[in-house]
Amino acid sequence: MPDFFIFADIIGIIAFATSGFLIGVKNKLDILGIFIAAALTALGGGIIRDSILSSTPFAFTSIYPAITLTSTIFIAYIFKIYKKPSLDQKWIFVVSDTIGLVAFSITGALLAINADYNFFGIIVLSFITAVGGGVTRDIMINQVPTVLISDFYGSIAVIVAFTLATLEIVGYLNEMTILVVAIFSILLRLLAFKRHWQLPKLS
Repeated sequence: MPDFFIFADIIGIIAFATSGFLIGVKNKLDILGIFIAAALTALGGGIIRDSILSSTPFAFTSIYPAITLTSTIFIAYIFKIYKKPSLDQKWIFVVSDTIGLVAFSITGALLAINADYNFFGIIVLSFITAVGGGVTRDIMINQVPTVLISDFYGSIAVIVAFTLATLEIVGYLNEMTILVVAIFSILLRLLAFKRHWQLPKLS
């Protein structure tokens, strides 16, 4: 299902470019810093994923960087035109970040399945694809990576990978079931955010 993979990858890039842009604005980065934050978030996980798969990163051979740049410019324009004191930027960030998280979890899992990785490999590659860019971005701006502290964030990537790997084993992995998993995972993440679900912490 190469077409579905490309579609999910592009959706993830646009969504993560949006969340990276908002993080850059929130941390008062200059225009170059904002573009770097958006690019790292959108492309970082895919580059790490493809490196693990020993293949040339899609970011280096496709129009993905152009999509990232175009998306960021468009988002910056919309932000400038419609920015209002009452705008709830937090929800915009959460929704875009959630869509990117789920989309990249799916592409990571599908590539791992295609490469005949075992169950553990599918989960790891999916997780790294989903959070790699965000972790790189957060380290760059000197803050604790979101995946380590945010409510139910990294767990979504694990749930997506686990579910897709299971569907592959039982022979029910297809575009329809992948779409169902995507919608369920997005809703689960938004519900977790709204209800402040957290994994247990040691203290």
